[in-house]
Amino acid sequence: MTDDRRSAGAPTLEDVARAAGVSRATVSRVINGVRNVDPAIQKIVRQAVSVTGYAPNRAARSLVTRRADAVALVVSGAGVEAEAEAGVGAEAAAGSSAGRAGGGSRATAGGGGSFTAQVFADPFFGRVVTGVVDYLRPRGMHPVLMFAETSRARDEVVAYLRQGSADGALVVSTHAEDPLPGLLTEAGLAAVLFARPARPVPISYVDLAHQDGARLAAEHLLARGCRRLATISGPLDVPAGRARLTGFRDTLARHGHAYIPVAEGRFTQESGEVAMERLLVEHPDLDGVFAANDLMATGACHVLREHGRRVPEDVAVVGFDDSSAALACRPPLTTVRQPVEAMAAEMARLLLDRPPGRPSPATSVIFEPELVVRAST
Repeated sequence: MTDDRRSAGAPTLEDVARAAGVSRATVSRVINGVRNVDPAIQKIVRQAVSVTGYAPNRAARSLVTRRADAVALVVSGAGVEAEAEAGVGAEAAAGSSAGRAGGGSRATAGGGGSFTAQVFADPFFGRVVTGVVDYLRPRGMHPVLMFAETSRARDEVVAYLRQGSADGALVVSTHAEDPLPGLLTEAGLAAVLFARPARPVPISYVDLAHQDGARLAAEHLLARGCRRLATISGPLDVPAGRARLTGFRDTLARHGHAYIPVAEGRFTQESGEVAMERLLVEHPDLDGVFAANDLMATGACHVLREHGRRVPEDVAVVGFDDSSAALACRPPLTTVRQPVEAMAAEMARLLLDRPPGRPSPATSVIFEPELVVRAST
């Protein structure tokens, strides 16, 4: 704290200590993120910081803690323009949005628009941001949002982190062949990924037990009395899409269902509609459908209504994610909940718990799914 700041009446560590009824050293430990401070005392100190209006000197603090007190939240993958150049159609481009990061739902079901516009329209990404911000804010930190949909943008992210401008990256990868996780690990930069990488990379990540979630869906449909079952899978080049299909098939096989019709979707509502149309043509007597995310399940419900099939009386439908689409659907969807906000907060915890300036082994945290029963079954 400089004399100029004191003379101007700026709150000091001593002011915070007096307000909190603790020592100056304790206040310093809390503000600098030292972990061996009782949570109740941390809360009291943070309240005192808020009451006094104390603002830590970031530059001085970073010299002590070796931290930038900033985190890059990176949405990475191929943008619409890049995918068009590679010969990918509009529907596939839409499907390679943040929904690929663990199979989340997309708000917009069609292609078009810039990469950033599609991301901001996506409820999945909003849930990730909520989880990250809710974890960082009490610690006096906020994420720096970056997009990495081109090779140049990826280089910029790597350069930003190498300069020490952030303590690491929280990466939401939107494309199965995204090279950014590999670039970050090769550069020795701290990063945590949302969802298991499609290719083996020594990077920390959080993910869901997708096969267990699909098992919950299969068992629920069987308990509901469904016997002629089908599924709308996610993109099978995405780990979550493959895992959900495997979990559903394996569970039904254990109950004597040797063959389950599958129509592959792209995690979009339109692809769910197309898949449901195909399944009805090929298997008109089906009585239960598991869709690998809520938007595809919404599309399936729409097509079933158009064909005069009542949900759930004629065909029961289960989705995946428990996103806003599940509640907006008519009828509201039974779905497998993916706790995106908690998973995003865990990403931030994993990143910030790394010792500054020291390498640490890649870590994975797998969350458990939960079945949420509503009116579609």
